[in-house]
Amino acid sequence: MLTIDWKPDKTLPTSLYKQIADYIKKRIAIGEWGIGSKLPTQRELAKAFNVNRSTIVEALDELKSEGLIEGKGSGGTVVINNTWSLLASTSPLNWYNYIKSGIYKPNRATIQSINKLEYENDIIRLGTGELSPELYPKEMMKTVLNNISNKVTSLGYEEPKGLLFLRETIAQYLKKFNINVSPSSILIVSGSLQALQLVAMGILQPGSTVLVENPSYLKSLYIFESSGMKLKGIDMDDNGIKSDETVKNSSNSGTTLLYTIPTLHNPTGRIMPQVRRKQILEICEKSRLPIIEDDAYRELWLDEEPPMPLKAIDKHGIVLYMGSISKSLAPGLRIGWIVGPESVIERLGDIKMQTDYGASSLSQWAVAEWISSGLYESYLIELREALKIRRKTAQDTLEKHFSNIAEWNIPKGGFYIWLKLKKQLSLDRLFAISSIERILINPGNIYDFSKNPSIRISYAYASLEDLERGLVKLAQLIKECD
Repeated sequence: MLTIDWKPDKTLPTSLYKQIADYIKKRIAIGEWGIGSKLPTQRELAKAFNVNRSTIVEALDELKSEGLIEGKGSGGTVVINNTWSLLASTSPLNWYNYIKSGIYKPNRATIQSINKLEYENDIIRLGTGELSPELYPKEMMKTVLNNISNKVTSLGYEEPKGLLFLRETIAQYLKKFNINVSPSSILIVSGSLQALQLVAMGILQPGSTVLVENPSYLKSLYIFESSGMKLKGIDMDDNGIKSDETVKNSSNSGTTLLYTIPTLHNPTGRIMPQVRRKQILEICEKSRLPIIEDDAYRELWLDEEPPMPLKAIDKHGIVLYMGSISKSLAPGLRIGWIVGPESVIERLGDIKMQTDYGASSLSQWAVAEWISSGLYESYLIELREALKIRRKTAQDTLEKHFSNIAEWNIPKGGFYIWLKLKKQLSLDRLFAISSIERILINPGNIYDFSKNPSIRISYAYASLEDLERGLVKLAQLIKECD
């Protein structure tokens, strides 16, 4: 999707269509819109430039007459030449062919739209998995940054596994979850996503199968598929992954590992009870199947502390444990960690050094100070109270406006309410209509292996006023949508 960050000036004597044509020519000429690039639709261009579609038609006709663009029928309108290639005798370079041949798969169109729409100021974000700017602990962060200014003597590269002080701090912090590891078995990563990328690149074979919950946050990404692996969904019940389904799939030839979010699952918000955790761990031990446990939401419990992690009861070192402060504190710090056998951590650390030479030193010092100083624990107490208020607002609004059109369970923490619609409708159409009405949702089909009549509602990001207003509007749109 090409970015348009300009609008024609209606006060100028130059006609609007000419200004638009000149703008597009310039983007093509300097190579920003390369040959093979697909232009937005006429309707999208009209909206972006704030003009009538007839004006867009005139502009596109001029570009076509000059041989710069061409209509490809259902394939849309694409750039076929630039000014230099029209003057040269050789065939033009087509960057689009290079893009298509890249090994990393592009995000789904819906995900790409979400990633762009989230940064538009006038939209209500009802699906965003991020804390609201209103909840940012500004004063605490000032204290943390002031404290580390007196401790940091250099901001050079850290060692391959990350800042030793941070790894020591995390090793101590994890003891409260009954996870006892040494700093040498911890790798600092730039968020959980990077941990998964390192696992995919470093210890898995192309063609292998990764088991995941169905639905799963991982299904919305192409981390493993881009490395030549396949995802296989395992059905869930209210207690998480079904044990019998895990048994059936864990012994299949080619199955490499199990990825699970047992605590405050994304997107459903479910919590796997301790009994089920033991069952899943025993099944994987017997099948010699490694587990990636994603525990990013653990500290966001609201009613009662969840069961201890799978890693806490792992006696044979088959669990790779992932943690992060992205959900509970600040995603912009880009700090997470992965815990596992030292040989695996060494391997992943070596690959990380090849990719980015280590996470931000400043961020590592900041997270170490947050946790070691006790400020993180104090902040979490305040955060849970704020999230309870937000959850209550969402719950009250849903009961008032969604009782006849959807079903849901109230989560015991985290960000999400998994809203299952009672009526059959196109989620793609609902997503499009909602976006036009400035309501941004995360449809369930981006998390599932098949059609899923659900919506992931987040009560963490939008303001309380926007949360209520957005849900009321969404209910109206659902009732009107065919």
